[in-house]
Amino acid sequence: MDILIALGFVAVVLVVADRLLLLLESHGHLNWRRSGRKKLPAEPGVGLEHLLEEPVREGR
Repeated sequence: MDILIALGFVAVVLVVADRLLLLLESHGHLNWRRSGRKKLPAEPGVGLEHLLEEPVREGR
């Protein structure tokens, strides 16, 4: 009987957590289930490469 109560409690916690995450998603705080993944640009690392390049110094 204790295992049924524990499984029921776990189910309730999961449903409440899901509803909370859906509420946060409706307010725009995160993406959970309803909104799909955002499309990544074709080359997402170009900006990072530019930031990590060492500056070219002209020799005298």
